[in-house]
Amino acid sequence: MRWSQTYIPTLRENQSDAELVSHQLLLRGGYIRKLASGIYLYLPLMQRVIEKFSKIVREEMNAAGGLEITMSVLCPAEVWQKTGRYNTVGKELMKMKDRHDHEMILCGTHEETVTNLIAGEVKSYRQLPLNLYQIQVKFRDEIRPRFGLMRGREFIMKDAYSFDATVESQKESYQKMVDAYFRIFERAGLEVLKVESDSGAMGGSTAHEFMLLVDTNGGEETILHCPSCRYAANEEKAVFKDLNKPEIDSEMKENEVVETPNAASIEEVTEFLKVDATRLVKTLIYMADDKPVAALVRGDRSVNETKLKNAVNAIELESATPAQVEQFTKAPVGFAGPVGLKDLTIVVDPLVAEMKNFVVGANADEKHIINVNFERDFKADKVVDITTAINGDGCHNCDGTMEAKSGIEVGNTFMLGTKYSEALNAKYLDDNGKEHPIIMGSYGIGITRTPQAALEKYFDDHGIIWPVGIAPYLVEIIPLNLDKENIAAASEIIYNDLNEAGFDVLIDDRPERAGVKFNDADLIGMPIRITIGEKSLNDNKIEVKLRSSDEVIKVDVDKIVEHVREVVQTLK
Repeated sequence: MRWSQTYIPTLRENQSDAELVSHQLLLRGGYIRKLASGIYLYLPLMQRVIEKFSKIVREEMNAAGGLEITMSVLCPAEVWQKTGRYNTVGKELMKMKDRHDHEMILCGTHEETVTNLIAGEVKSYRQLPLNLYQIQVKFRDEIRPRFGLMRGREFIMKDAYSFDATVESQKESYQKMVDAYFRIFERAGLEVLKVESDSGAMGGSTAHEFMLLVDTNGGEETILHCPSCRYAANEEKAVFKDLNKPEIDSEMKENEVVETPNAASIEEVTEFLKVDATRLVKTLIYMADDKPVAALVRGDRSVNETKLKNAVNAIELESATPAQVEQFTKAPVGFAGPVGLKDLTIVVDPLVAEMKNFVVGANADEKHIINVNFERDFKADKVVDITTAINGDGCHNCDGTMEAKSGIEVGNTFMLGTKYSEALNAKYLDDNGKEHPIIMGSYGIGITRTPQAALEKYFDDHGIIWPVGIAPYLVEIIPLNLDKENIAAASEIIYNDLNEAGFDVLIDDRPERAGVKFNDADLIGMPIRITIGEKSLNDNKIEVKLRSSDEVIKVDVDKIVEHVREVVQTLK
């Protein structure tokens, strides 16, 4: 492709609304343009990236037995109402009515649609297993779209759905997708970590995320990883052993209300009472589907809101407002406690349940209670893990210590079980003529999200460094002066030879200064750069440089195809 015949509107400055380096680079490199909040246009270079990555995904999905279809983005609301997700997904589900006043939704995922299809088509165990997938546009009405393609309202995904007759068969289908995912991301030049995750509104028994670990602000999730046994889970799901257990008193003491003037925070209370944070218990008030919940965790730890949400089976969970806290506790924020608390669901973390003689808020302004004990002084509706795991916690699988890492989700897998098949009557007959619900799995990969995520890992101060597998072009040719006949002629020969050899090539044929061309080349980030200048050409040489290296190699003009072919083998 000739630069003069495509559309690459590069920018010199970072854009004010781009927070992540990957978002900045896609905008500056002329890959995307914003249409509205969370909605982007994919320009020619980005379109090629999407096509490259989609090709990898298709080839590996097909090799794993997937069958590609295309489902409609629009879906009748009644199908989602049957599964209950019409009301449980939340406000991200985009709802509307058509001209006939029928309620419709724009799909952010297609479990209902594909299950509705299968319910009318698959009747016998002989038709199973089955795996259907698509690469399709999705819509989610994100409350705060940000970070470019990482959290948009409109995006492209590969989503696959497996259908099996038995649990054993479903496990095999799930593992096939896991194996395919590792191959997909390896071919895209990305090393990913499979981590346990919360299934959320998707439902099912088991879920995993495929995370790209990064060192930038682009890391959207904290991953807890044990190097000893390879256990890995995202922060929402991670369980742990507490390696910082405080000494527990041998006997219970009588509790006592004490004045704590100007001491509301953990830091202030511990300083005033001269006790360690491990001797305090935080009582945090939440609204779970508009019902008040009190969550109790040890003073040195934090509430894991996903665990809490699951513990109380809530659709929506949010922190109570100061007014709501005062309404339910009769005290300002900072002085809530479980003793005497009424008309709230009380959830206690196991780390709290094993404590003795701890400090809690007294549900009165500037007062706390010391020597409080669980069961004696208050009861719980549930005792369940609601604490967030942190770096340095013990691994629950072995004697190792977990490390916290920052990651970006690029894929996910779910064992859905029969949640959707039972709701939508997708059943099969076994060899005895007995009816059973089909066992399902769901598997997603972010087609537009993954390439941007890659740029949180592959960049430098000058711009993008694309992995070979998803680069828009493998080679960029930069003729330094096309007014020179020998340079123009050599450029055409090299351009044509590389194209005929099957390489994707971009030639910068603009009448621009060398500095502009080099800056743009670094910005857009093709893996291999070939510079054709008069000085080298007089020696029948051209200069070859990898985007990921500062080294420049001079290669004979007639050896360039062979050299590029050898170099590609060394790149990822």
